[in-house]
Amino acid sequence: MDNKNNKEQFMKPLYGNKFQFSCHQGVPCFTDCCRDLRLVLTPYDIIRMKNRLGLSAKEFLDKYTFSEFDRTIGFPVVLLKMRNDEKKSCPFVSSKGCLIYEDRPGACRIYPLGRATQKGASEEELKEKYFIIKEPHCLGFREKKIWTIEEWLKDQGVDKYNEMNDYWTEVTTSRNPKRYQGLDEKKLQMFYLASYNLDSFKEFIFSSNFLKLFEIDQKTQEKICNDEVELMKFGCRWMKFSLFGEPTIKIKPEIIQVKKGQLNMR
Repeated sequence: MDNKNNKEQFMKPLYGNKFQFSCHQGVPCFTDCCRDLRLVLTPYDIIRMKNRLGLSAKEFLDKYTFSEFDRTIGFPVVLLKMRNDEKKSCPFVSSKGCLIYEDRPGACRIYPLGRATQKGASEEELKEKYFIIKEPHCLGFREKKIWTIEEWLKDQGVDKYNEMNDYWTEVTTSRNPKRYQGLDEKKLQMFYLASYNLDSFKEFIFSSNFLKLFEIDQKTQEKICNDEVELMKFGCRWMKFSLFGEPTIKIKPEIIQVKKGQLNMR
């Protein structure tokens, strides 16, 4: 979560496992951090927020977000659209706090911590590192409450978000050479669909020839049809396959035979 003053300059190393912080209505700067944001939303953020608001993915994306191409990761990202008021406020902030607090984005939950993840080419698990985002306007650091990282993550419900977001992070931080070669417009559109517009991605799976071409067992089909989180996770598998050619999904043997036959005839 960044503001226009570039939050990166306020990122400080977290020495040890503890930090001092508290945020509540009694702190003079309450909700100041909810204004003029550059807040990137993850697929899991969007699921939680759109469902909280009773909107389809497309309705939520059209009303509350805008997208841009992030050259750092090589993919389009979705950002929360701020209000057109003097303070450029978050559309969900009020004088009493967040209107969707139980379903607020992961970047809001973890604040004032930041989390960086990295996965090497031969490593099985993501490595994570936490740091402090210490902005001048934030008076929460003057409060007396002491937290460990683990206590804060549990108290703010961050663990579930980290778990879900890591599926997507594996796609966006992939070390696959194809990622660095750049993706064509069609593949970038597929990335957007499978990441953010899960309603349309689901329609793509069940209303096209998708299930005739790929080996997707019945149990998996039922999961992705009835559970958006499972659909999101499947989308990450699909992106690894369709964008980078990784063997995360299998083509049906009969389709492979047909393709081989077509090649032999040329």
